[in-house]
Order: sequence, then C-alpha cells, then structure tokens
Amino acid sequence: MLTRAIKNAADQTPEKVAFKCEDNSLTFEELARRTEQLASVLIEQGVKQGDRVGVFLPPSIETAIAIYGIMTAGAAYVPLDANSPPARIAFLLRHCEIKHLISEPNQREKIAEIQNEETDLQHIIGINNDSAAETISWKEVARSQTRELSLGVREDDLAYVIYTSGTTGVPKGIMHTHRSGFSYARLSKELYGVGHRDVFGNHSPLHFDISTFGYFTMPLAKGTTIIIPEAYKRFPASLSQLIEKESLTIWYSVPLALTQMLESGILEKRNLDSLRWILFGGEPFPIAHLRSLLKLMPGARFSNVYGPAEVNQCTFYNFRELPPGETSVPLGKAWDETEIIIVDEYDREVETGKIGECLVQTSTMMKGYIGQPELTKMSLYITEDENSLTRTFYRTGDLVRQNERGELIFVGRRDRQIKIRGYRIELDEIESVLSSHTNVSEAAAYTFRNGDNETSIVAEVVVLKGGDLTEEMLHKHYRKYLPGYIKLDKIRFSRRIPRTAAGKVDHNKLKNEADGKFL
Repeated sequence: MLTRAIKNAADQTPEKVAFKCEDNSLTFEELARRTEQLASVLIEQGVKQGDRVGVFLPPSIETAIAIYGIMTAGAAYVPLDANSPPARIAFLLRHCEIKHLISEPNQREKIAEIQNEETDLQHIIGINNDSAAETISWKEVARSQTRELSLGVREDDLAYVIYTSGTTGVPKGIMHTHRSGFSYARLSKELYGVGHRDVFGNHSPLHFDISTFGYFTMPLAKGTTIIIPEAYKRFPASLSQLIEKESLTIWYSVPLALTQMLESGILEKRNLDSLRWILFGGEPFPIAHLRSLLKLMPGARFSNVYGPAEVNQCTFYNFRELPPGETSVPLGKAWDETEIIIVDEYDREVETGKIGECLVQTSTMMKGYIGQPELTKMSLYITEDENSLTRTFYRTGDLVRQNERGELIFVGRRDRQIKIRGYRIELDEIESVLSSHTNVSEAAAYTFRNGDNETSIVAEVVVLKGGDLTEEMLHKHYRKYLPGYIKLDKIRFSRRIPRTAAGKVDHNKLKNEADGKFL
C-alpha cells in the first residue's frame, strides 16, 4: 500500500524531514500522526472505503497530509485545480460523486462560487465559516484524537483519480490503484537510485501526474520533498534560488520550467552542483536549450521521461550528452515490468523503423476512466499471447518508431496527423525538426484554412536570445530532414508561444487565432 511508506519511514527515521514548504516542515513521525488524525476525522464524517475525496489546496504541507489522510481512511484523493472555473470544478465533484472536500481558508470565496453550482458536497475540511456544507478547520483536525484503523485496504483499491481533458469535451477521470501507484514509486526509486539523502523539488501541481514522484517515490525512499509554492514558479530568479538554497539533488518538471530559468540568465549565477538528476517530460525539450543546460550542469544526468497519465511512466532515456543523428531526444526503452508494441491502424505490429501507435502494458497502468466504461474499453487493446494468456495494452495515441539502437523515437500524436495532397504529415515531427536548429528557442506547427479552403501549414518560431535567423534559413534547415512533400506555407517569428496550464504548447489557441488571418 502507498500509505505503508509513511508508516515505515516514521518507524525507522522518525525525525527525518518528509516534506517542507517555505518555513513549514513535517518529519515522517509528524506526518504519520497528522495523517491518522485526518483519517479519523474523515471516517467520523462518514467517509467509507472506496469513496472519493476532493483536494482543493495550493502547494503546501497540508497537501501531503490530505493525500495520505484520505488514503489512510480507505478513500481515494481527487486533486482539483484552483485555477479552473467554478462550473468545471462543480462538474468534477458531481462526476466523481465527491461529498467531502479538503481545502484552506484562502479558497473560501472560490468554494462559495462552486457551491452556487449544483454539487453534493456535505463536508469541507480546512475552513470554518457559514456554508451549505459542514466545515471543520485544520486546527480542529490537529486537536483530534486518532483511532485504531484496520480498514484492510487492498492493492487493487482506488488510491487517486487525476482528471485530464477529453477529446469529446468531457474530462476523463483516470483511476489509479494502490498497486499502480506503488509500482511507479518502486520502479522510479530503483531506476534513479533515490535514497534517504535525496532532496526533491516538487514543481508540479497535484493535478499533474508528475507530482507522484514527490508524494510517492520520495517517501518510499525516505527522502525529503520540497513543495514549491506557486509564487516561486512565476519568477525564475526565486525558483533557481530555491534550488541552490535547498541543495536539491533531483528535479522533475515539464521543459518549460527549465527553459524559463535558462532564458532569464539566472542559472549561470547559481551553484547547481547538488543536482544529480534532471528529469523532464510532458513534451519534447527544445534542443538548443538542452545543449545549454548540459553545459551548465556537467555533473548532472538527464532523463527524458515518457508516459501518459494513464500509465504514469513507461520509458526512459538517460544521458549526459545529446545522442548523435537525432533531431530530438529519444523516448528511450521500456522500464521494468513493461512491454511496448508498435502497431499500425489495423493493430498489426510494424517492422523496426516503421511508424506506428505506441501500445503499453505495465504494472503502473490505470484501472480505467471513472464513470466512462465505453471510453475505457476504447482505450485498451486486449490480445492473447502464445500461451493463451490475456494481455491488456493501453493505446497511447502517440506515434513512434524504433531506431537502430532499439530506442523509441516520438513522431507525433495520432490526432496531430494530417493529410495534404494524399500525404500523411506529422505536425509534431515538423516541430521537432524546427526546434533542433541551433538558433531556435521553441517552435510550434499547426494548420489553417486558406482562401481556397485548403489546408496549409504554418510554423510559429521563437528565436533564441542573441540568435540570427531568417525564413530562408529555416526553410533550408527543415528540408535537410523532412520529406520533400512537406512544405511550410507560412513561418511566423513570435516573442512567445502560448501555453496551456500544463506548460504545453497551446495548439488550439494558435489554430483559432490563425484561421482566417492568412486569407
């Protein structure tokens, strides 16, 4: 069970700091006690095994208490993004049948707006005010008596639900069990050699799956997680100062967080010798920025982490220098307890070097999408091996190929594949090639409809600070790597490329702004 890691650490290293956020910290012993207090309160309020409990908190010490308190009570935690509109949060509360919410006083106004929508909320922990639901403050929780908890939580019981955007407009609630969550913690601990001396900077918000490294892997290793407040993330100088001050040994984030610090020029002034692992994932890392980081941190190892939230992680590519002959960093090879196959549109396995969809079978795979059995069924590929044993794979929707070293190379998203003049074109592949130019900071490729209602391709490019770049130079560059039938109809130089809340390129915003603009 995921909760066992906290109990073991409390028994073996009670005074070790488990979580720290600014001036607040919790030892493993304190975390275990406060976790049991919260679990007791939840059970008294009627939380039953298998229930879902919402977590509506900014990055804080209380976040760790909430996660483990909920799981100790036999329930599953559901992270809610405080920046989402009240109507969306209310929908998630209804969809996940959440009756109990854990929050804090600064969210009082937002909660009031949420309660104006239709929800089934009955209890709110963390605030103390007039509300349509019963409330209890964190101080009251801290004064609560713990009870003997013998719930018999099983490996296949639900541990957490993470929501992502759905292609139909309805959010998808990804269900992970204690088995899948613990498998991730164990495998990542082993792969990166995480130990009790490690200090991890948790940059990711709780509703992103990257956060599980800080909240699951680090406690299992009896290491320390530094929870980074939102205010630090907006200022590269503050963020880089925190890395130096806390002597972080492991970092894991989307590439954007690292490139922002790099572009500010502040990293060159910091002592980053403590960092031994730089993990990144979520989208391709611009090659020009990666080259600069490698020079700044010669003592660190880098890891390109790949895996949709449905499987958390399934491959890795560890390196100290960029691989020769590739325009992007490989996704690498499958990690332990994982099998990957590459199939065509008819689910036939493709030959080495051919492009196909990446299908994953792994111990870290989700249980399914909550309340959406048909979507769950569509996302899985079930087959039998030569011994008639059933194998279940998750359809990632990612198009990949295998290079001569047996490493997976990301080509693009299946839903980002277009067809022009009869040719299939991967927009993500175009982005990768453009980003490999030494003077490109970042690039995005998307389509627009011209005056004849034909599909054309436009590239949005941000030039590296101090770099020299023209349209002609870019055309010459991509023609060296892409087939002759791929032609960019427009190249736009921009100061910045819009991003989603997850830090990924907002292709929809670019496309919506472009449609009709280039008539």
